[in-house]
Amino acid sequence: MRRVMLAVAVALAATLAHAETYPSRPIRIIVPTPAGGPVDVMARILANALPAQLGQSVFVENKPGAGNTIGSKLVAQADPDGYTLMVSAASGLIISPMIIKNAGYDATSFAPVAMVAETPQVLVINPQQPFKTVAELVAYAKANPGKLNYSTGGIGTLPHLNAELFKRKSGANIVHVPYKGGGPSLTGVVAGEVQMTFDTLATSLQLVKAGKLRALAIVGPKRAPDLPDVPTMPEAGYPAVTSGAWTALLAPKGTPPDVVAKLNAAVNKALQSEPMTSAIANIGAQPRGGKPQDLADHMAHETAKWKPIVATLDLKAE
Repeated sequence: MRRVMLAVAVALAATLAHAETYPSRPIRIIVPTPAGGPVDVMARILANALPAQLGQSVFVENKPGAGNTIGSKLVAQADPDGYTLMVSAASGLIISPMIIKNAGYDATSFAPVAMVAETPQVLVINPQQPFKTVAELVAYAKANPGKLNYSTGGIGTLPHLNAELFKRKSGANIVHVPYKGGGPSLTGVVAGEVQMTFDTLATSLQLVKAGKLRALAIVGPKRAPDLPDVPTMPEAGYPAVTSGAWTALLAPKGTPPDVVAKLNAAVNKALQSEPMTSAIANIGAQPRGGKPQDLADHMAHETAKWKPIVATLDLKAE
């Protein structure tokens, strides 16, 4: 018994010592999407702000592919020491494991740290297309079945779900063209390789303002202040298509609570700093923050919301 108690005491002392000295070396944030996409942009904003709070450098490493599962699985299997973290969105964290067989992880494979930010999605099209409203798009798609393509960053992403839900509700026959990430997906629309996509306002806003994309609808209950003339999906007649995008910081399951708490405090302080608030505002997003339990509750709510929708749409990995 004394040996067991001694072993427990030694383990506890090691954990506390680790928490007191953490972080003692650079921290890696894995992003399961390619560089340039909305999740990557938010991760780099966070990585630029955290060193001032943690006293160590923080760098981003992109591990895209397979519907965000490659990078997510890597983090789920990483040592739970606080030096390998992940910035992810609902698409890779919640939805992909529901769709992709043997993803190797699910939302419970991670220790929630903090919500970083949230931004609405927007339905955007290549400006050379003849339609200028959602109603005109639907009419065109019905008159030309299979001739319109929409891009996404991969199977199970939020744009994929929103597009499929929109197809079901509108009856429009539009073909899915998955790309390897949100950045390439958006580039495909700008280049005219595909005609439309659902994207976060954060990454589409400047392209819309520059005339390289045309925004048809905000995928949310409220209009965006940066695009006040663009109607919402409910205003366009599709109230069910209202899901926004959020990004969060997570650690591998089993990360010591004191380390999670230190990371959470750093994120919340960073979100209150002027450089980060300005950077988030510049991409049309809103800072969130909160406690780890707040993120855990949000993840549980998202899981409960999307699970029946995924089942109803009968989505399969392509």
